Amino acid sequence: MLEGFEHPAILVSADYQILATNSHYIDAFGEIEHQPGNPARCYGVSHGYSVPCDQAGESCPLSACKSSGRKERVLHIHNTPRGREHVDVEMLPIKGRNGELKYFVELLKPVSIASAEFSTQQMVGSSPRFNEMINLINLVASRDSSVLLLGESGTGKELAAKAIHDASDRRDKVLVTVECAGLTETLFESELFGHVKGAFTGASQNKPGLLESADGGTLFLDEIGDVPLGMQVKLLRLLETGTYRAVGSTQVKRAQFRLVCATHKNLPELVAKGEFRQDLYYRINVFPIVLPALRDRGDDLALIAKSLLKKLDPEGNYRLTDSVVRRLRRHPFSGNIRELRNILERAIIFAHSNVIDTSVIERCLLDSVPALEDSAEQKWLDLPSQEREYLHKLLDHCRGDKDKAAQIAGISVRSLYRKLEQ
Repeated sequence: MLEGFEHPAILVSADYQILATNSHYIDAFGEIEHQPGNPARCYGVSHGYSVPCDQAGESCPLSACKSSGRKERVLHIHNTPRGREHVDVEMLPIKGRNGELKYFVELLKPVSIASAEFSTQQMVGSSPRFNEMINLINLVASRDSSVLLLGESGTGKELAAKAIHDASDRRDKVLVTVECAGLTETLFESELFGHVKGAFTGASQNKPGLLESADGGTLFLDEIGDVPLGMQVKLLRLLETGTYRAVGSTQVKRAQFRLVCATHKNLPELVAKGEFRQDLYYRINVFPIVLPALRDRGDDLALIAKSLLKKLDPEGNYRLTDSVVRRLRRHPFSGNIRELRNILERAIIFAHSNVIDTSVIERCLLDSVPALEDSAEQKWLDLPSQEREYLHKLLDHCRGDKDKAAQIAGISVRSLYRKLEQ
């Protein structure tokens, strides 16, 4: 039965024992060692846990499957021969003659759009907020639904758009990026739709628009909140009819593409001010994905910094001390990953050796953005949200050990469980 699946698959009992694997699993993750009297269990093999995932601070698809009686899925980070990797886990229940849940088939689909280890080509991270984002990208990538990427400047929206394209069926076609900021209505229309000779002063020859290049692929409109109001009407017509005309032409052309948009602006607020069309907003906001700020991804900072250093210095000469990583985690990063990259590039210039220490970083931070507390855009969380964020980070730090987490938090284990249930 397992060999009939096109993905790595294992058969698991109700008490988490791995009973069988298919050849795809062996190729991707290797053979599972079964020791006499100590059967291999899914949470131990995949994560190195001594208890099920839901008792280690993570969601457990098998437990969820037991509760719902139907298939469940979750994005996990698994231990593999290649290191820690993101895996899309789908759990399928198998019922007995009396309807009882007897066995479970666990399908493991590797997620290639992100890395839980060092990488210069992919988005990197393993924090809860990062994993939530990757899960949403992984869910929508295979569909043709329009995606709206939201978040502060510098959070990596262009990388997210590329990840959506690379994981889609259009990956063999072109990803075309249109920078919407700073373009006048005439220039934006000419860039997107193209123009014919004589359409306006300076149009000395026919010029195809970016839409022609994006045919069959993905069109990424970066900073769509900056599209001129008059141009929004033509953009809406394009999205609704799939047709357009080059500037100065009467010929109607047809465009076939997948749309991804991004903005750091508050579009509902712009709609309320009359600066962004409401009908266009609802047309592009089919599947919104919020990219987390760097200050909400403290556990990912060391990995992101290491990957950025490798991009800045391909020979890999530079490294950060542990004290530098701790110092950077305290920095607010209002410019997010882009700001971190700038700081590291300055650090390479200032560094006297291949080791970047706190003295170098402090010098680099002097020229950085003022602390979050001094910003007029400071965002305050309500107490329940702060407590929830604290508990998630604490459990992540304690690797799911609830006794240790409760001791650090200064509460009883029973109180911790109650707060987690809430």
